[in-house]
Amino acid sequence: MSSNLLNIAATTVAERHEQYGSAKPLFDHIAKRWSLVLSTEVTPAQVALCLIDLKMARLVHTPNHDDSIIDVAGYAACLKEVQS
Repeated sequence: MSSNLLNIAATTVAERHEQYGSAKPLFDHIAKRWSLVLSTEVTPAQVALCLIDLKMARLVHTPNHDDSIIDVAGYAACLKEVQS
């Protein structure tokens, strides 16, 4: 299941890339918006980490929810992209 999960996550990331463009500009934009809302600087990497944490919190209640697990893998890929 784990290799299949990673394949699904990779496909999902590729689909989102086609729909929304690369993660870096999007996460830069989100970081700027969150920085205004929170009145403190937020980095694109922190955005990715917070989105991963959101999914982890959901998994506490529904640990077998494949969509959340796939999203964690996808956001981890986005984290890598915004860090490079």
